[in-house]
Amino acid sequence: MANISVNLIVNGKAVTQECPANSTLVDLLRDQLQLTGTHVGCDTSQCGSCTVHFNGRAVKACTVLAGQAEGADVVTIEGIGSRESLHPMQSAFRECHGLQCGFCTPGMIMAGIDLVNRGDASDEASIRSGLEGNICRCTGYHNIVKAVASAAVEMGVKEEAEG
Repeated sequence: MANISVNLIVNGKAVTQECPANSTLVDLLRDQLQLTGTHVGCDTSQCGSCTVHFNGRAVKACTVLAGQAEGADVVTIEGIGSRESLHPMQSAFRECHGLQCGFCTPGMIMAGIDLVNRGDASDEASIRSGLEGNICRCTGYHNIVKAVASAAVEMGVKEEAEG
């Protein structure tokens, strides 16, 4: 298989990367760029553990070919906060005990941020519906929904304060 060159922005940094033409975005992120916070759970877009932001929207990175990311702006879990300054969604997952084993957590956090940014996190039903494509086998979702709702309030407060 021939290699292609992909130019994109990843977590705010310009990247040019060679990869096989049949590589998926999750392969490019994990194997080429060593951004292993984006997990591979199923390779069939069933679990959501590979969710990243692609041009401002949550997508499952196992369903996007690396070549389709040409010129795209991609944000992974590594690009939303730091140990010193967690993103409000990360803080909410910690405070609300929205994780156990942690495997689904990066995808859940990225999906949760997208829900809030789109205004789709107004109540428990909309949060549950919005997270439907992300599977957690440990928590039973109650604390995940609670974390997204909590972060939605915090993110709304911060956005209003900045505006």
